[in-house]
Amino acid sequence: MSEFIVEVYVPRTGAIGTAAVRAAAEAHTPPVRYLRAILVPEDETCYLLFDAASSEDVRAVVTRAAVPFERISSAIESEEAV
Repeated sequence: MSEFIVEVYVPRTGAIGTAAVRAAAEAHTPPVRYLRAILVPEDETCYLLFDAASSEDVRAVVTRAAVPFERISSAIESEEAV
């Protein structure tokens, strides 16, 4: 499994339905784990972090959850700068 980050535009008056994202991830086969969301309000951006076998699996999850997204990228989570 690899980590992927999904970039989502969120207007200041909007929100992401993370419950729908979590449910779509749990229902997906092969397994996709929704890890967390990071909201950057001043940039009107939200980053959704997933653990999945492929970016296509992540794309299927966010599409099923009806979350319009800008892009999906592979991610490396680290306590230190990489």
